[in-house]
Amino acid sequence: MLRFWSSTILLLFCLQRVCASGSSRCETPEGKCDFVCDCSDCSDEQNCGYSGKSFECDFEDEGVCGWRIESVGEEYKWQRVQSGGELPESGPTSDYTTGTATGWFMSVSAVGAESLQSSVLISPEIKGSSPTCRLRLRYSLWDSGLTGLGPTPLWASILHQDSQKAVVWRPETSSARSWREATVFLGRISSPFRIHLHSARSAGQNGDVAIDQLEFLDCALPSLPAGTSCPEGMVQCGGGGCVEQRQVCDGTDDCGDGSDEAPCDDYHHCDFEEDLCDWDLRSLSKLKWIRTNQENISRTDPWTGPGRDHSNNTASGYFLYVTVPDGGLTMDWAAFQSPRLQPTNSSHPCKMVMYTHQFGPRSGGLTVLVADQLIYPVWERGGALGDLWVKAEVEIVSNYTFQILIMAAIRDLDYGGIAVDSIVLSPECRWSSDNTTLEKFPKPPKNPCIDDPEKMCDFQADCDAAEDEAKCGDFSYPEGSSGWTDTSIGSQGWLLDKSSTTGEFLYVAEAAGQQLTEAQIRTPLLGPTGPVCNLSFDFALTGSLDHIGELSVRVIDSLLGVRPNLWEFSGKTGAGDEEETWQHVDVPIGVRKHRFQLAFEARAVDVQPFAWIKVRNVQFISCHANYIPSSPTGASCIFEDGLCAWYQDNSDNFDWSVVTGMDHSIGVGTSLVVDMWSPSLRGAFGRLLSFPQQPTATESCLTFYYKLYGPNAGALNVKLTDGLGYEILLWTRSGAHGNEWHEAHCPVPQQNTNFQLMFEAVRSGFDGQVAIDDVAFLVGPCTIPRKCSFEGQKCGYSSYGAINWLHRNGHTTTANGPKTDHTLGTELGYYMMVNTDADVLPTGSAAVLISPVQQGTTKPECVSFWYHMTEGNPAFFTVYVKPQKGERVPIFSENLNEGDDWRRVNGNVSVGLVSWQLEFEVVGSGSRGSHVAVDDITVSAHPCEDQGSKCSLENGMCSWINIQDREREKLDWELTSPEKEKHYPVPPLDHTLGTEKGHFLFFPSSNRTAANEKAWLVSPQLPPIKPNCLRFWAYKPQSSDCQLRVWSLSGGIIYQQLIVNELSGPWRHFELNITSREGYQIVFEGIKGTSGFVALDDIEYTVGFDCATRDTKPTSKPDNAGGIAASVIVVVLLIGTLVALLVFYLRTEPDANSPSLAIGISNEGYVPEDPVTVPPRQNHPMAAGFNNVSPRSRTTPEESLPL
Repeated sequence: MLRFWSSTILLLFCLQRVCASGSSRCETPEGKCDFVCDCSDCSDEQNCGYSGKSFECDFEDEGVCGWRIESVGEEYKWQRVQSGGELPESGPTSDYTTGTATGWFMSVSAVGAESLQSSVLISPEIKGSSPTCRLRLRYSLWDSGLTGLGPTPLWASILHQDSQKAVVWRPETSSARSWREATVFLGRISSPFRIHLHSARSAGQNGDVAIDQLEFLDCALPSLPAGTSCPEGMVQCGGGGCVEQRQVCDGTDDCGDGSDEAPCDDYHHCDFEEDLCDWDLRSLSKLKWIRTNQENISRTDPWTGPGRDHSNNTASGYFLYVTVPDGGLTMDWAAFQSPRLQPTNSSHPCKMVMYTHQFGPRSGGLTVLVADQLIYPVWERGGALGDLWVKAEVEIVSNYTFQILIMAAIRDLDYGGIAVDSIVLSPECRWSSDNTTLEKFPKPPKNPCIDDPEKMCDFQADCDAAEDEAKCGDFSYPEGSSGWTDTSIGSQGWLLDKSSTTGEFLYVAEAAGQQLTEAQIRTPLLGPTGPVCNLSFDFALTGSLDHIGELSVRVIDSLLGVRPNLWEFSGKTGAGDEEETWQHVDVPIGVRKHRFQLAFEARAVDVQPFAWIKVRNVQFISCHANYIPSSPTGASCIFEDGLCAWYQDNSDNFDWSVVTGMDHSIGVGTSLVVDMWSPSLRGAFGRLLSFPQQPTATESCLTFYYKLYGPNAGALNVKLTDGLGYEILLWTRSGAHGNEWHEAHCPVPQQNTNFQLMFEAVRSGFDGQVAIDDVAFLVGPCTIPRKCSFEGQKCGYSSYGAINWLHRNGHTTTANGPKTDHTLGTELGYYMMVNTDADVLPTGSAAVLISPVQQGTTKPECVSFWYHMTEGNPAFFTVYVKPQKGERVPIFSENLNEGDDWRRVNGNVSVGLVSWQLEFEVVGSGSRGSHVAVDDITVSAHPCEDQGSKCSLENGMCSWINIQDREREKLDWELTSPEKEKHYPVPPLDHTLGTEKGHFLFFPSSNRTAANEKAWLVSPQLPPIKPNCLRFWAYKPQSSDCQLRVWSLSGGIIYQQLIVNELSGPWRHFELNITSREGYQIVFEGIKGTSGFVALDDIEYTVGFDCATRDTKPTSKPDNAGGIAASVIVVVLLIGTLVALLVFYLRTEPDANSPSLAIGISNEGYVPEDPVTVPPRQNHPMAAGFNNVSPRSRTTPEESLPL
């Protein structure tokens, strides 16, 4: 009994000590930042890269996970930023974590200095790390200002507790506008350290260098839960963890306490810290290995040397190293050798472990050879593996006394080299005093059949028997499979099996590497390739497990680096345990402009015999860069059977998707779509390119249907790439266009060389959808476009007179022109303009812009345009309708302007079946520094909205517009119907029709854009008549926290009219009187919340009537003397015109064969009863037939907004 109580007391005492130990470690500095959650809430790892669920930092919190910034000077520094709502001119278009403009990341500031400026982002202090520890991050390097990235825009180092530094990561300094993924291999660090992310430049823009989404992976040292033991085959560490048997005596402290390397007295371990340990660096080659350390190589240039040794992970640790010497490369190989060793046998082989650092393009590969009576290879590892030390194991069986030779191949390229460290020989590798004699010296390798390495593996046979293509990875060549090189750095790797009776195959097997990464095998450098290049292969994932693993294919671009997966498979290819369950796949490779490698990557849950991952019959199909197949439809395509003569651009950021069920043609077919709201989308551009087109003798026409839908949809461009590679913008649209298809006609100028057409989806928005369908490319000019934005083309508009109208944008215009266009609202957008300075356009001289000929119709058509004039009296600006026969008729006139605004004019043209043109005439007034410009000229096939009419939204947005003033708002109201809506929550029925087919405007909330962002829906310019009545219906569900406000906008200042609070359910009616002593616009402002939506329907404004008045008699006289005078002129001129026409009619016999000269300019919304009525010329826009004049809102300081 006494023994029982003694045992119980001892057990309780031990448990108390364990609990106390865990509790005390949670509260002590020793337990903080060691990648182990000692506290139950993991508070000991907060601000150490821990985010609450995993060890990652996405910079969404202001604390930036405990990282801090140190800079030399204040000009250049890391900073936590967002990309903003517009497509930025520099820096990433979004963060990586959320893929939107609202996400946060770290980027550098702009710099312009004579000397190099630097800034460092420093991690919290970390207690230590395991050999498998790595930091995965996303980074962006983009030379937006074309100043050059410089040699050291971004690199990483570790700072040890004793102030020693070691470089651990050096990405390629290539410029690309995209987020890229990289892994920093930290390795075993036994003392506290900090990670430093450096950037150094003398010139650059904001955000040229950026990082995001830092993730620590597999960094904790092994541990064993209390009361458990190590699994079978594992070895217990002194500190309680477990390691695999192969990790014992391998030259790495895997346990963290050195216990796995302690029982290794019989092993020959050389870390080169003191000497060479009997290894001999003498060689027949003039290129020699040297014993050195990073401090001797360079303390200032991060691009030279391996940065650190393996044994100590410091810059002061020693290793063996070879690279291009200062005097240049005379021989491209270097070797060193072991002492002579005694013969071995298969039951007791000599086992060698070593660690290699193969970094940069200079690393051609490493080979281990055995020299007994012959010299022959027993192990090889080709090319560059990255900025890390990689473990290698070699077993040697020889019946003779032998030596181990380690030989490196060095290329005469920019940077890099090969290092070897921590060589461990097993006890079976015994020293020998016997001499050896080579019976035969090996022949040198055969010289390549062609001198130009760029022609090796370019899918074009340049040598006899296609020798230059024979070892490139294509299994259809006898030695094609030998072109694949295992580049695995982890515990799984690829092997080639040539013994199978069913043919050779690649498979995944256990490997010596210590990293917990995928098995990878690569081709040599390939390409470039053409648009229909395909990778064809069979694969099998079979075995007794339910889930075998993953297999994928990716491209490693020589300029852009590692690209996203092209193809991936997860699971199992067959049911049960069948061995040979193969599947076939064809993976499009497409155009690759730069040389690249293809890689198979795989991770098996377990390796054979329980799980097999195999690949066979690898072939490259139609890959030569100049191979362009013929397409029966050319560049015309409805996308029902693929992309026809179009292909995805592989140098952009994302692809167009083939989507079924929303096409233009039949509704259930396919179209090409980019979902800007997709959470997986990153980057700025997705491009679809045509096959190269032959030169054209005349103008051609590209027609297509497009959809731009959503409150933040981005933009759609059509571009032409000419024979010299220059991009020319032909057509562009941006902003909300409704949930419907629109037809586009894009003229393509005559081309003297081969060219390509491009559809470009621009991710300047993050909550919308861009789609195209039914593309046709035809020889000959387009039919007259309904809308001309002048982006990249003049749409057939021409000019005559004293001077020409100029096709300009804010970058190319003179000081007199508008700084931004109306279409895009940026300096990049185009418009047509006249410089009306007296020295250019003298007083009384005219310049006329004339439209293409429009075919007359029996129904009125709505003509609208935007114009921009300098303040004061810049010129006399008149717009005419010119019938095919007869005199031109003035329909709009202006000689004064209220400021630096784009203003809108619209009205109806009714000419019957007579063809007609628009003429925009500017007559000089003797002004200085002045201009007149026009943009976005539209001829719609329906009448304009009646000024006082109700807009049901069933035929579009009438005269209401989403403004493009991104300083006031960044989102758009969108037009849709319940029947068409597939993505956003909307009302179940519209108000007008009360059905699912009815249309309305809505403004949704989503996590794709920031809360409290706004959308402005703006009316035409309304006259200063008081009061005017506004009526509308609104819908907002109970769950929505969106806001709706109504403002009047006058002189750039907004005045609050109504705040709509809780609606809670069905459509509700609102009406209010608006008074203003100046011309104004009505603004519906939607303010985004976190959920829900707000919708509008049946919007009506009545000019000159208050909401209580139902008759047609105005309640007050217009406060506008100019309007009254203009009205008098209308009556007088109308009487004069009717009298003149009556006299003319009585004196002239009508010609039955002559066309009608009936021209009616009206905003009435119906065909005038008198077909010969011509409204006289008016000076005030509201008094003329063209009476819808809408200013582009000016920016006003927030304090001037009377809320």
